Amino acid sequence: MAHLPDFDSLPPVEGMPQGCAWGIFDKAGEKDFLGTLNILTPSIVASACKEARDGISISLNWPLNANIVPFGRNPPIHSITALTDSGLSNGSGWDDSLTFNTQASSQWDSLVHWAHQPSRLAYNGIRATHSLLSTPTSSAENTMPTLDHWHAAGGLVTRGVLIDIKAWYEANAAKQGKSGDDAVFHPLEEHRITVRDIENCAKHEGVEFRPGDVLIVRTGMTEVLEAPEAADLAKMQKAQLAGVHGDISTARWLWNKHFAAVAGDSIAFEALMPLKEDGSLGAPEDLVLHPWLLSMFGMPIGELWDLKALSKHCRESGRYTFLLTSAPLNVPGLVGSPPNALAIF
Repeated sequence: MAHLPDFDSLPPVEGMPQGCAWGIFDKAGEKDFLGTLNILTPSIVASACKEARDGISISLNWPLNANIVPFGRNPPIHSITALTDSGLSNGSGWDDSLTFNTQASSQWDSLVHWAHQPSRLAYNGIRATHSLLSTPTSSAENTMPTLDHWHAAGGLVTRGVLIDIKAWYEANAAKQGKSGDDAVFHPLEEHRITVRDIENCAKHEGVEFRPGDVLIVRTGMTEVLEAPEAADLAKMQKAQLAGVHGDISTARWLWNKHFAAVAGDSIAFEALMPLKEDGSLGAPEDLVLHPWLLSMFGMPIGELWDLKALSKHCRESGRYTFLLTSAPLNVPGLVGSPPNALAIF
């Protein structure tokens, strides 16, 4: 698409901080619902497809029931019904039903999941309400920037880039002669991953970012959450969880790189708990990257992705870029969804 302005050159939006991208992707006077997925032009998608040349596909979807510590989200309920019991058939066969919270495992956050807190507005100045999210019977009548709109755009197909912070950190620790806990990047400790860390890891991996990439950051979080030990549970009580450092400079960098989306294996993509502007520790409502990315940029956030197998393949192959495909569930007004994401080499 046409050249996007950088963060400091975005047109002012009344009542919002500099860097708010509302209106940038609007067309013919109609509000946009896709945000930074608009960056994915046919030429960017075609270029990404060239990454798929080895015939290897890796799922990035954590099992829905894998999280032993669901953090307030109910685990899934999977019910099996014999067709004979439901009266649908006298033949041998099965149906099943599934009830689950879309935030409990691998997920996309839609652009209404977390608002700009002072204004309570979602992406593009849209005020999400229970009624507007729950009543649409089709995406055509849905005026909320939710995940079902991805389907009219063909889903997400672009280049994914793995920034394997855990592997990079531990390799550097080993080179420095560290051992024991000092040599391990533990995702349940306070690791605030800075832009410099991301850039240094990318350099180590031989990666250069391109507009339309999905930035994927690995901390090892899901690997701990699916089999936590007593020491892990003790660390969890401190509520210091690894993730990308949430501040305005990180938000500016993410916009200026023109990523189509960001994702990772951590709980919130950004580090928890967030830091306030004065440097003191905040609460969940003080999140920094969530309002900037989801509300002000329209940049989707993926969380709790399963990156262990991807990390192994990237290390063994020396390739940290790949074709990434994702098709969320197709439900009008969908706030979150399993990503149904594949990395294809």
